Amino acid sequence: MTMKTSDAGLFALALHEGIVPAPYRDSVGVWTYGIGHTLGAGYPDPAKMQRGMPTNLDAALRDVFDLFRRDVVKYEAVVNRAVKVPVTQAQFDALVSFHYNTGAIGRASFVKRLNAGDEVGAAAGMMAWSKPASIIDRRKAEQKLFAKGIYPTGTVPVWKVDGNGRVIWKPARRLTKDQVLALLDGPVAAPHVRETPVSVTRPAPHVNAEAPKRPAQSDKPAAPPSPAKPGSGAVAAILGGALVLIGAKIDAITAWASEWAHWAASFFN
Repeated sequence: MTMKTSDAGLFALALHEGIVPAPYRDSVGVWTYGIGHTLGAGYPDPAKMQRGMPTNLDAALRDVFDLFRRDVVKYEAVVNRAVKVPVTQAQFDALVSFHYNTGAIGRASFVKRLNAGDEVGAAAGMMAWSKPASIIDRRKAEQKLFAKGIYPTGTVPVWKVDGNGRVIWKPARRLTKDQVLALLDGPVAAPHVRETPVSVTRPAPHVNAEAPKRPAQSDKPAAPPSPAKPGSGAVAAILGGALVLIGAKIDAITAWASEWAHWAASFFN
């Protein structure tokens, strides 16, 4: 049976990753966006996206969660293919979180133990994926979820980021579980995210991240604004310029007629 990540699992994943609403470099230098999205997960490429904090954070968060939903579907599919035995919802959620971070569900030895029926050995083996050191707390939380069914709690920080891709460790906002689920349950809207051509010079680090490819949001630029209609001052200026041009034309015609009359008079005389 194909399994899907539960609401609690999606919240736990967002809690582990954190949210950065613009491109940034994670702890190992990988360009990342939103809730842990990298180029390994497919388009868009965070290195080519517009940098710096968005002016409309609410719209930016809708984009972030829209892309997050699309990414998670791909990771779920890979986990479903890799796991050959029945697992609980909590175990599946833990495995999706692990794969979202590492991209390694297909080659991790603890998955072989799980498929052989050794759940205890599989739980212990998850801790083999504990580099860099900053990932240890996350791996312990995933192990706890897998072995005991206990989900993490808290609020999801929305971190600030500067135009150079550096995270500013001051949250612009914190999202509760209800707020996260509301953003996840919203309709898939027309994307606001745009890519801009820039030279290629996170909070949760990725470990050997290599995720499946997937189509994502459009990079079509926003339509250019309609030209503003001229006001009364502009109309007056336009009319004045036209009158000056007409006057110049009349002067030229008059001079030409005078020249022609002088030539005709001299010819016939």
